[in-house]
Formats: sequence, structure tokens, C-alpha cells
Amino acid sequence: MDFLTLFSVYLCLVLAAGALLGVSSGRREGFLARSVDRASQVLSLVIPTQLQRATQRVLHRLFHTRSCLFVVLHIALQAAVYGEYTWEVFVYCWELQFHLVLLLLPYLLLAGNMGCFILCSRANPGMITKSNHASLVKIYAYDGVLFQKGIVCPTCNMEKPARSKHCSFCGMCVHRFDHHCVWVNNCIGAFNAKYFFLYLFTLTAMAATIAIITAAFLIQVVLLSNMMHGSYIDDQGQEHPVEILFLIQHLFLTFPRIVFMLGFVTLLTLVLGAYCCFSVYLALTNQTSNEWYKSRRYGCSHHLTLQPHDRRAVYKNIYSKGVWMNLKEIFKPPTVLEGKKK
Repeated sequence: MDFLTLFSVYLCLVLAAGALLGVSSGRREGFLARSVDRASQVLSLVIPTQLQRATQRVLHRLFHTRSCLFVVLHIALQAAVYGEYTWEVFVYCWELQFHLVLLLLPYLLLAGNMGCFILCSRANPGMITKSNHASLVKIYAYDGVLFQKGIVCPTCNMEKPARSKHCSFCGMCVHRFDHHCVWVNNCIGAFNAKYFFLYLFTLTAMAATIAIITAAFLIQVVLLSNMMHGSYIDDQGQEHPVEILFLIQHLFLTFPRIVFMLGFVTLLTLVLGAYCCFSVYLALTNQTSNEWYKSRRYGCSHHLTLQPHDRRAVYKNIYSKGVWMNLKEIFKPPTVLEGKKK
């Protein structure tokens, strides 16, 4: 194995470790993250130190500081998908007399998604400053388990309000902190959660719509060609009826970019759809991602009690106010007056 291959493997392992540790921020390291980290340490024995340091600096900037790299990647992926959809799928579907409204739906979703993306990335998520600290600290009560009174942020030098967290990317404490999203290059907090919610759903709808239209086009091509009733001859000269695998291979050879795009947007739809379901669950139960991850360390109970020091604290979500009010809080964050009524 040459040095370039070794370095490529090392770089992939370090990237994987950075991604896994970034996802598990605030939690105990998982077995997979520890295994990847150990493998990268073994390979580091044969990689020059200066090259390792340069790689670590680049990866630190990528995973631990605010960067527009993922924003650029996000835009590039959207441009590639919509370019392929416009120049091939749209044209073919138009010739096959697909309904114009259906073909234009991805563009309408794109316009809405870009609007939510801009609002989410540029909006103040709820940065806690000395001027607004006194009002924000009154909005939510401390639950005594995840959030305790009197905890001071060592960086901001201010007492942390309940449901807040210091973001290492932005260097600020954020009110009702959910997570830092590298794709919008901003934290998701109390004041831009609604934009992220809509951004996520429009992005999922975009991927699903393009996948459905593309799949419908390929199915239409198969039906019009009457290919399913045909046969093919293999390398041994034997005749076989057309099967699904042969059909997929034929479509890939005929429309390689379209089939590849369909696979990509289908996978994206499944991943984003799962994340959407998780986001809906968090919204309906009035939890943030940060709170959900932290709460996994504690047992669940209908009563929140202060446990003795030799027993583990029991966590209960005290912020849930019912499905409708929880959902309303996403789109209309509570004010100081509303916080005092609790």
C-alpha cells in the first residue's frame, strides 16, 4: 500500500471520527466513534507529523468553527439536482404530456425553501447578551436536572438561563438552544426554530417530489417500450424473461444521470423524512435536540424529585404544555410576561 493510499485512509478515518464526535457532542463517545479514533491513531504512526497537524487544523476549522463550506456544498448539490431535473427529466416529462403544475411543483418548493434558508441563516437564533440576559432568564423555569440555577458560562461570564447552551461554533450562549446547523451556518434557537422547521420540511418535500416525478417518468418509459414482456439473451446464449435487475441495469445504461439522481434524492428523502419525524416529535413534546440528548442519561418519571447524592436524578420534561401549545411555541416564542405566568 503506497503512502497516498495510507494518507487517504487516515484522512477518511479522521473525517469520520470528527463527524461522529460532532454528532455525539455533549454525550459519551459511542463505540463506533472510539473505534474510528483508535484506527486513525494507529495510522498516524506512519503519517508525517507536519501533515497530521495541517490536516487537524483544516478539520478543526471544518467541524468546530463557523464556515460557509457546507452552505456552498448545500447550494452545489441543489444546483446539480435541479440542473439534471430541468435539462432532462422536465423535458422528457413534458414530451410525455405530464401535467405542467406537477412539473413546476419542485420549483415552487425550491423558492419557499430558499426563503426559509435565508431567514434561518440570517436570523438571530436567540443570542444571549448582557442587555437581554435579565429578561431571557425569566422565561423558563429551571428543572433542577438538565438546567440548574446558578450555573455560569465560563466564556460569556453570565448565568445560563434555563434551556440555553453555549455554542462553541458561534462563541455565544443561545436561548432555547437546539443545535448548531452547519448547513445553514447558524445556531437553531428560540427565534429561528420556525424557519428551520419550514426549511427542513420544504427540503424534504423537494426531494420527495423530484423522486416521485423521476420515478414516474422511468416507469412510463418502461410501460411505453413494453419492455417487461420482452426477453434477453445472456452470455451463455440462453434466453431469459426481463427481470427487475436487468430492467434497472438497462435504465441505468440508457439514463445514467437520471437513475443516479433518483437514487440520491430517494436516499435523501428517507433521511430527511426520518429527521422530520424526529423534529415533529420534539416540537409536539416541547423538547430541543440538546434536551433530548441530555435526557437520555436520566430515567423518565411522571414526577420530578430531587434525589439524594447517592441516587441518580430523575428527569421529567416540565416545559410541555400540551400538543397545541407546544407547536405554537415554535412559531411564537414566549415573552417575559408569558414566562412569568408559568
